[in-house]
Amino acid sequence: MPKMKTKSSAKKRFKLTGTGKIKRKHAFKSHILTKKSKKRKLALTHDGLVHKADENNIKTMMRLK
Repeated sequence: MPKMKTKSSAKKRFKLTGTGKIKRKHAFKSHILTKKSKKRKLALTHDGLVHKADENNIKTMMRLK
């Protein structure tokens, strides 16, 4: 059997932390930035963590599970 491939979309969007959590970027930071406040754009710059309910799906896509 050939190896299972990682989903390309998942490997571009998510990174694994040292403790096994999954890091992600915030949405709504790519365009139409003029109407968004500076405070909002700054908050969207920082990375977030994937919610516990979604972790299993993403780990499956990244073939970590």
